[in-house]
Amino acid sequence: MVLSLYMTQAEGQGFLKAKNRIIVNDKGEKVILRGMGLGGWMLQEGYMLRVGSIGPQYRIKEKIAELAGRDKTEQFYEGWLDNFIRRADIDSMAAWGFNSVRIPMHYRLFTREKGFVMLDSLLSWCKANKIYLILDMHAAPGGQGNDLNISDRDPSIPSLWQSEANQQQMISLWKKLAERYVNEPYIGGYDIINEPNWGFEDSTDRHGLAEKTNAPLRKLMMDITKAIRSVDKKHIIIIEGNGWGNNYKGVLPPWDDNMVLSFHKYWNHNTVASIQGPLDLREKYNMPLWMGESGENSNTWFTEAIRLVETHDIGWSWWPLKKMGSNNPLEIKIPHGYQQMLDYWEGKGPRPTEKEAQDALDALLVAVRCENNIYHRDVTDAMFRQVYSEEAIPFKQHVIEDALTIPAIEYDLGRQGIAWYDKDSSRTPGAKTQGNLGHVCRNDGVDITGDAGGYHIYSIEDGEWLQYTVDVKRSAEYKILIDSTGSGQVSLYDNGKLIPAAGAYLSAGRHRIKVVADAGGFLLYALRFVRE
Repeated sequence: MVLSLYMTQAEGQGFLKAKNRIIVNDKGEKVILRGMGLGGWMLQEGYMLRVGSIGPQYRIKEKIAELAGRDKTEQFYEGWLDNFIRRADIDSMAAWGFNSVRIPMHYRLFTREKGFVMLDSLLSWCKANKIYLILDMHAAPGGQGNDLNISDRDPSIPSLWQSEANQQQMISLWKKLAERYVNEPYIGGYDIINEPNWGFEDSTDRHGLAEKTNAPLRKLMMDITKAIRSVDKKHIIIIEGNGWGNNYKGVLPPWDDNMVLSFHKYWNHNTVASIQGPLDLREKYNMPLWMGESGENSNTWFTEAIRLVETHDIGWSWWPLKKMGSNNPLEIKIPHGYQQMLDYWEGKGPRPTEKEAQDALDALLVAVRCENNIYHRDVTDAMFRQVYSEEAIPFKQHVIEDALTIPAIEYDLGRQGIAWYDKDSSRTPGAKTQGNLGHVCRNDGVDITGDAGGYHIYSIEDGEWLQYTVDVKRSAEYKILIDSTGSGQVSLYDNGKLIPAAGAYLSAGRHRIKVVADAGGFLLYALRFVRE
């Protein structure tokens, strides 16, 4: 199943290459990578499955095995790898407008053939859609930092930085990957270590934010580069700094002429100042930038961040494609029985039987498939169309013949202040809230609560508003009714003109109906149009 959005697909054009401060294709044309990370597939992070309190993936596996048994757990994880990402996911991404995919890899999958088979399949799907695949070592042998979840690190065993054997395994794996894909132009590049976060000089600097030299990081990345270049001189090598990909002290200058510097950006303001550090490094070392990971915010933040980096010729990769949550293109619905497992792990409910746990896991394998996910069109619209368009468009077609009810949540798609207005629209430093307070249904700043059985808008403040595009079939007098509860006060506008309380004459054609909260404090369920 392809979930389509009207976007022109940017097609791959041969091997990518770093040329001065930009990435180019075989024709020498500038390429802006617009990508999505497939987080949760080869490596689970607990928050994506509502089990963030459990810890890294190995701990999640242990918890599942306690309920369902070891054999069923192994079967579940094999099924997870086969179902979480499939051809339909990549087809959908291409239809939405993405021209690249970043695959977070777990090294352990490549200690057996499974990992390579998965990559081969993924590459074939990307090639069929003419989009680039970027290989990202997300979980290195031993783990590359003290943020345990992102690399499935077990702190009771030596980390990547505490074991020469782990480092050699890492180097060897990258050489093997490069040998396998050396002649594949749709491999966009090698992101060799995801988000290292380690205090080399000061162990109390747990995530390497204050590290001044980063000598072990630079050495390992140079050794990996040497191994790759011994078999592959074609592909871009992407490097990330310490401190989750942002501390580059001592890492540069570059040691290869086909290298891209990656930085990660989360939750800060979308100003030039927020990316000035990477911009300065690009200027100083004459190398391209790539925002290799970002996301987990509101649509307004997405639009602003993407517009910011693209204005500076910087490509991007968002995170993640899907999870249990509404601020990504695809949402995994919580299947029957799974909530019982969550409640038990959180100490809020009884222990599921082995059969109940097995049934819940089987249901989860069905729920993760693309065709069973909830597609959030508002998210992809914010990431592509809204970046360069100030136009509001209908969330869905609303046609008035004699009568029509529009659910409140079906307000127009568009930027803050154009399709809707909410006093809090994103997660940034100093903000008291995080956009949509309810974290369900849509990812704008509009506050939505409820469930699949019915959503409504709440926490409405004075001055906030929503716009609805309607197409009127026949000119007539219409009564417009607001389905709400509470003591607020509302004004209605038709194409910018105040609608009298008694109703309005709506001519045949398109109308923009704006619902303005003169006084907030009410719940909004729907608008009803009735021809008089």
